[in-house]
Amino acid sequence: MSDAPVSGTAAKAPMVALLMTRPRQASQQFVAQLPLELQAQITVIYAPLMQITPLNTEIDSQGYTGLIFTSANGVAAAGEAPVPLPAFCVGQHTTAAAEQAGWQAQLCGGSATELVTHLCKVKPAAPLLHLHGRHTRGDIAQTLTAAGLPCEGQVVYEQQLLSPSGEMKQKIIEQTSVIVPLFSPRTARHFASLGLDQVNLSLIALSQAVAAEVKGLHYKDLQVSKTPDARNMAVMVRDAAVRLAHLEGGNPAQ
Repeated sequence: MSDAPVSGTAAKAPMVALLMTRPRQASQQFVAQLPLELQAQITVIYAPLMQITPLNTEIDSQGYTGLIFTSANGVAAAGEAPVPLPAFCVGQHTTAAAEQAGWQAQLCGGSATELVTHLCKVKPAAPLLHLHGRHTRGDIAQTLTAAGLPCEGQVVYEQQLLSPSGEMKQKIIEQTSVIVPLFSPRTARHFASLGLDQVNLSLIALSQAVAAEVKGLHYKDLQVSKTPDARNMAVMVRDAAVRLAHLEGGNPAQ
């Protein structure tokens, strides 16, 4: 998908823009969740603020009775399952990716906290192995181990922060209304440092922890997702786009 408007006439550019700050593939997957009619009425701006780089580390699942995946990036690093061990996952997208890779994927909530709570309740066979990125909130392995479920963690990918070009920043500033879904505290903190705080921003945070990183900015609106998952974030983006199109005199999507 190009950086140009998803569709629309050249005579009148859409007045509502959607700024996607996730890595390109994840951003495209998120946009694909939006109604096609809505995609035709917004300008999608891809400005990744993070780049995922797999590490060339050997992953040995022998000796473990299950794996923990808190993102699809961990699944990608693990690759195809040599043995279909149980995989305890955060989020539907991660669960689907693990299942496709041959793991016995189980959805254990929409956040790391929900996953830990679930595992402490069901008490699966241990030890477990959590495959995660260099930067992660909390220590799932330590928390589970302290709760009586032996677990180890392994870093399998880097999350490198990126900054948009001056031209890209200008493009964002020039928009009448910009919806910005933010999915992690680290990305939100980085976004807050870019000098883009202005009244044309409608921010949508995955959680209160994400929202806390941008509350010092100037913005038109800041909403927090009721549940920490991409599906509810997509619904909130849709609702915000409809509302903003109406306020700006556009034709709201149905």
